[in-house]
Amino acid sequence: MADTIIYERKGHIAYFTINRPEAMNAFDFATMRVFSEATLRFRDDDEAWVAIITGAGDRAFSAGFDLKELIPGQDKLPSPGSGPPLIQRGLYIWKPFIAAINGLAMGGGLELALACDLRIAAENATFSVPEVKWSLIPGWGGTQRLPRMIPRAKAAEMLLTGDRIDANEAYRLGLVNKVVPSSELMPAAEALANKIAKNGPLAVRAAKEAMIRGSSMTLDEGMQLELSLVDSLLDTEDAKEGPRAFAEKRKPEFKGR
Repeated sequence: MADTIIYERKGHIAYFTINRPEAMNAFDFATMRVFSEATLRFRDDDEAWVAIITGAGDRAFSAGFDLKELIPGQDKLPSPGSGPPLIQRGLYIWKPFIAAINGLAMGGGLELALACDLRIAAENATFSVPEVKWSLIPGWGGTQRLPRMIPRAKAAEMLLTGDRIDANEAYRLGLVNKVVPSSELMPAAEALANKIAKNGPLAVRAAKEAMIRGSSMTLDEGMQLELSLVDSLLDTEDAKEGPRAFAEKRKPEFKGR
């Protein structure tokens, strides 16, 4: 696997590092393919329960798509939907993702963070969707996810002006879960990942699926989805282990089965 994406697993935690610091960790077409392959590897690894995504260095989480790949004068620019499946678009993975945002998150970099379930930002992090400055618009979900996560008026301001916000403003708007000093970013992300990994992994995935799929349903439809997921959990080994451990006053030993 090419080293533009470094993928490794330690215990139940998988780590993705976008490794193009010379390009502010921007995605080119090759990096998109490698990232897609790594996320599929995470999805299919029964021992990988939670993922942390970050960028190499301390300047950028990701500057998004590398615009140098869009050759001026070519007849037709490639569509973001024409590439490999990504968690930003086309790839649904119910295992949780945590974005450890270690600097600039711009354009597709912010869209990658938005596609994660939880976001922790370093104090030097900044956030923007500047595509309109280049006569483009976000193509990895920015126009759809951002207004669903922060007040619509602020989302409109960011999308229509391309202006940046800092980490404290992102926290105030609810865009990130926590802001920490740069030196504490990965420890904070790992602490959150380990807290999640102590829970029943099948239940965590069902909770994420219910939340995401249910967000586009009516309340009644969402309640039916929730019930079907509860029913699917009841026959699992982990669902039997949880109550048994509670009754025996010990920590449960979940297997993901």
